[in-house]
Amino acid sequence: MRAGVVVAAQPGVEELAVRAEELGLHSFWVNDTPMVHGDPFVALSLCAKATSRIRLGIGVTSPALRSAPAAASGLASLNALAPGRIICGVGTGNTARRTLGMRPTTAAGLENFTVALQDLCAGRSTEYREGDRVRDIRFLHAGAHVNTADPIEFVVAALLGPKAAAVAGRRGTGLISFGLLDPTAWHALHDTRRHAAQGTPRAPESHTDSRADSYVVTSLHILDEDEDPHGDAARDATGHLVLSLLAFAADTAADTPAFAEQLGPEEREAVRRLLDRRGTTATAPDRHTNLYPNYLGRIAPQDRDLVLPSLMNTLALVGTRDDLLARITTLEQAGVDELLIQPVVDPPTEMALLAKLLT
Repeated sequence: MRAGVVVAAQPGVEELAVRAEELGLHSFWVNDTPMVHGDPFVALSLCAKATSRIRLGIGVTSPALRSAPAAASGLASLNALAPGRIICGVGTGNTARRTLGMRPTTAAGLENFTVALQDLCAGRSTEYREGDRVRDIRFLHAGAHVNTADPIEFVVAALLGPKAAAVAGRRGTGLISFGLLDPTAWHALHDTRRHAAQGTPRAPESHTDSRADSYVVTSLHILDEDEDPHGDAARDATGHLVLSLLAFAADTAADTPAFAEQLGPEEREAVRRLLDRRGTTATAPDRHTNLYPNYLGRIAPQDRDLVLPSLMNTLALVGTRDDLLARITTLEQAGVDELLIQPVVDPPTEMALLAKLLT
């Protein structure tokens, strides 16, 4: 299986990209969460100039964050800096919108956005709508401002629901998912994508990247001999994923209770403790300002008790080298093409461990 890395935009991010390329990793992604992290287009511009081989990904943008013309301009500009190396992840904005206290966009909005980006980034015109006003738009640049000749790879962010996977099938894109390490769930996503693709007219071939790869974002902790799999080191390496899930459950408990209701008693108690610890409630209108600071950042030692073993095992890869290779092989057999880790404790070391494990 291929290997890659996901990081937050910050000064010095290009140095991590260079190191990832030196280690032989396949891709380097930057989050698009405006009120929590820096800007991914700025960060990947630096990475594009500093590297020559590694693929560079936005993970992920959304029509709830950026208009299609603005996002397409950013992508095609990156493609001018790193021709044929750009990957664009698109999603409903489930996280980035909730950090604003807003709900994500719809699957229909996601599909319209994806269509527009695919068209514009391939040099085609597309339909653009603002309210009741609809116009055909296209790039009007006469020079080398943007690159629409080299293909850009698109992937749709999907969790357990079928709607996003169906968008991927209809648009001929790949999939990316966060913390989804269940092979059965991946089989279901791929079945949905294949079913949606059947009988769907294909997008024009002009400069469209035809790959439809699947990516999973997780974290990795390789255990030393006799190391506690749920000790402090393992919790620090995986806690950002666990707390992201608990924050999401806490944030959506009142208006979208179905997710929290799927959790067990221990997990629901952890959600309650997180709300108390952050000084907010599940119904407070400003709860997003308390739940999402340092989102996907290294956890504080006092929050280690919230990193439950059950959630660590669900969202992250923790185990001996042989254990991890066995789990990764099962994911590969389920159709996952690339394992992306999100390192927070010591990114250079964690990237090196990933490379040693998989490349």
